[in-house]
Amino acid sequence: MNQTVVAKFGGTSVADADAMSRCAAILEQNPDTRLAVLSASSGVTNLLVALASGNHGPAEREQMLQQLTAIEQGILDSLQRPEMLTRHIEDILNHIRELADSAAISPTKALSDEIVAQGEMMSTKLFVELLRSRGTDAVWFDVRKVMRTDDRFSRATPDLVTLKAEVEKELKPLCDKQLVVTQGFIGAAPDGRTTTLGRGGSDFSAALLTEALNASAVQIWTDVPGIYTTDPRLVSEARAIPEISFSEASEMATFGAKVLHPATLQPAVRCQIPVFVGSSRAPEEGGTWIRNSTPSQPLFRALALRRNQVLLTLTSQSMFQAHGFLAEVFGILAKHKISVDLITTSEISVSLTLDAGAELLTEEVKTELGRHCHLKVEDGLALVALIGNRMSESGGTASRVFQAIGDVNIRMICYGASPHNFCFLVEEDKATQVIADLHKELLPA
Repeated sequence: MNQTVVAKFGGTSVADADAMSRCAAILEQNPDTRLAVLSASSGVTNLLVALASGNHGPAEREQMLQQLTAIEQGILDSLQRPEMLTRHIEDILNHIRELADSAAISPTKALSDEIVAQGEMMSTKLFVELLRSRGTDAVWFDVRKVMRTDDRFSRATPDLVTLKAEVEKELKPLCDKQLVVTQGFIGAAPDGRTTTLGRGGSDFSAALLTEALNASAVQIWTDVPGIYTTDPRLVSEARAIPEISFSEASEMATFGAKVLHPATLQPAVRCQIPVFVGSSRAPEEGGTWIRNSTPSQPLFRALALRRNQVLLTLTSQSMFQAHGFLAEVFGILAKHKISVDLITTSEISVSLTLDAGAELLTEEVKTELGRHCHLKVEDGLALVALIGNRMSESGGTASRVFQAIGDVNIRMICYGASPHNFCFLVEEDKATQVIADLHKELLPA
């Protein structure tokens, strides 16, 4: 492992010229940072997704294009509108307009990925110019040269073997000589067409590139100073966690913490690469280091919340002492690429949760499942996850949780599969109060 550091900056961190300048200062303070991975400027991806949907008339499209242009032109104005860069940005904006017109006629996932990727293309070009204006030897790099993926547009899977080989050949030599700025979130299919790794995939991109470079650390710079004991917007008493283990952070990301993309830690765990999460707005406040292990391993570390959950209950008398029922159910879900989160079973029924399941649970899926069992679908639920250490090995854990939340109705409990989490479903309108009560009783200051 070398001393190279990879820094990833999210959308709010590169929202405008002032925000970009703060990111540049962070890079200047650490000469070991040789690769910067950027998201699109804040607000840009949402506009591009809307344009890619094909659901808007000419007037609405024009309004969105004007909003998009205003964001990019605002940064250009701060950079004194250098001629070549201005031409590059205007060419990209014109390309977006053409693609949006095509999407209005015949939208496709491949076309959507091509449109949405333009946000990162613009932010990185603007950021390189800003760095150069401050005297930093920076170079722009198209990540699609190395981030090869399959052709599952909008949710592409990277080819790790090819990524490693291409990084060694194309990217590492550049990082050895100067600061490289590249894009998160995007890649290229085998035929060269642009793909995306899904919303939030910029963190994942940065971690994958860190792994491929065999770098010493990856820094995730966002708009909050680290990982908190819970979302500060829900509980004002929430506090930053200086250090946390990979296992704990993975559970938090999986069960709703927004600071990290759930897949981000996979490459870090594989290579034992520390991950730092901090605020680009206030780097002096420090942040959270995520490591393989930490000296402190408290019973209760944090709380996470994931809204918009669907509870699916499948009941069949033929399930009793039968073989293959669950295989049939999960075969149907796998066929439709539906991922199950939590699961509990009884003699004749199985209950499972789906994240944002109402969108995934199409009539076709319901019909196929209905051939094997009675189907009950419940929505308006939220998943509460208590994260910690050795919880399933510690007596009294469950009683402390239930005492803290009083008479709140719990629809489902998952406990024991992992020593790091205790999960349960509650009605969504009760979720915020449940988080507040649990934090007060289990995570006092």
